[in-house]
Amino acid sequence: MRAFGMYNYLHLDSWHQDNVYYVDQFGRVMNLSVTLDTALQKPREVFRLPTDLTAYDDRLCASMHFSSSTWLTLSDGTGRLYLIKSGKRGDSASEKWEIVFNEELGRPFIITHSVSFVKSDMHSVAVLLLRVEKDELDTKGSGFHITLEWITIAEISKEGDDRYEIFKRRVLQGKSVPHYAAIEPSGDGLMVVSYKPFKFVKDEDDKLEENDDAKATNEKKVVDPLYYWQQTEDDVTITVDIPQDITKDDIKVHFSPDNIRVTLKDQPPLMEGKLSSSVDHESCTWIIKDNKSLEITLVKKNEGPWWPELIVGDTRGEFIMDPAQRSEIAESLMHLTSEVMNPNPEKEKPPCNAQELEECDAFLEDSASLCRFDGITLKVTHVINLGSNQYLFSVVVDPREMPCFCLRHDVDALLWQPHSDQPENMWEHIATFNALGYVQASKQDKKFMACAPDYSYAALCECLRRVFIYRQPTPLSTVLYNRKEGRQVGQVAKQLVATLEASDPILGFQATRERLFVLTTKTLFLIKVNSGN
Repeated sequence: MRAFGMYNYLHLDSWHQDNVYYVDQFGRVMNLSVTLDTALQKPREVFRLPTDLTAYDDRLCASMHFSSSTWLTLSDGTGRLYLIKSGKRGDSASEKWEIVFNEELGRPFIITHSVSFVKSDMHSVAVLLLRVEKDELDTKGSGFHITLEWITIAEISKEGDDRYEIFKRRVLQGKSVPHYAAIEPSGDGLMVVSYKPFKFVKDEDDKLEENDDAKATNEKKVVDPLYYWQQTEDDVTITVDIPQDITKDDIKVHFSPDNIRVTLKDQPPLMEGKLSSSVDHESCTWIIKDNKSLEITLVKKNEGPWWPELIVGDTRGEFIMDPAQRSEIAESLMHLTSEVMNPNPEKEKPPCNAQELEECDAFLEDSASLCRFDGITLKVTHVINLGSNQYLFSVVVDPREMPCFCLRHDVDALLWQPHSDQPENMWEHIATFNALGYVQASKQDKKFMACAPDYSYAALCECLRRVFIYRQPTPLSTVLYNRKEGRQVGQVAKQLVATLEASDPILGFQATRERLFVLTTKTLFLIKVNSGN
């Protein structure tokens, strides 16, 4: 449902603002361009998919992504990928869409993201494809797994003939549809926000050396976590399931100040590696619980600091956080929002506080994590546990950069810009939407969220008819007093509600600096939000 039922059918061309595209039921790619303030040109056909889509039963929605100002990727939903050179889009005189590559790539998919880049004088387009596939081996879970296929198509010269071919294919597998998945502008890495972890799987065409590292990184199937771990300020508890025939004498646990090694009988180490931080190794203990699990307790040498991972680089475990710790983390993050929310914290109280949260604020999922994968080693280089910082939406602020993602931080919503080329500041906080985290939680029927690329407003729409617009606080031209406290109010944030004159389902939603585009099954609505000056 999240992957395909909540799909946004309206595509904003971030390289040529005020141009939106959609693919209709006949396989025609239609363009709508804003000419005057709120005037739209008639829908204009810019391309037609060669496939007869009505002949396919097992088909997903057609999807597209603008890789650069002149390149885009397009899928017809049947499993075929098109790479298209578009010319300058938004200009009917020079917009000619030309297929330079098309290939059947197996099961149907939707395009999640794509980038165009030049490396070693070779033009490449990397594209990320999302599939939900049946998993016959998964008897305990949903019976499905999620596949992200990362494909690089490059311009290759053969006997004087330049043509585009698949240069590299890599596959990641997970158990939940990613909230966010994007390729870095250089094509060197991938960032994923998801509830369940993703791992690379070995591909038949992959020519990686068969060393131990490659085997560990490219496991054929995503398996259940090898171990679970929890932590407090003082200690870390690890739980590992063990076979029933294992006795106390078969288990060897070696502790050192910075390392741990666990072996069962004469097998290779079950767990081994450098710990995230130092421990008091002489105080560490282990016991067997209920003859079925091994419980290890590590005593932290430095009380307080939170470990981001248990064993450095080991992704085989799953971190479990209890509710009390979640609320502590939410409180500790309040300083990120309160300074922006209150220009003068001495004078004004925050618009909402944590005690005012209601039932609608309960998060549906425990916690998500943000991972960065390296495109060459196929290893995870960064992992951030997002805790209770619920993912809200993503938006393109600068098309040359990766899309931003918006997370809920207590009552507010914070926008983060990934910078793949800045290891010290890989995720930059670029905007705060006051109280948006709190307000959106009460909208039970919300379907899409977005914000203006200049952060002047955020917006969300429901499945039918209603659109909510939340403007950032602006200084008042008149004097306004708070009647309860008698103090003067300097700034005010406005909420606007627009009701569409149609009861057809909303299928697409996009925001630009000046206006909102809302696509229903029959109509494209244009809502003017900011003036163009």
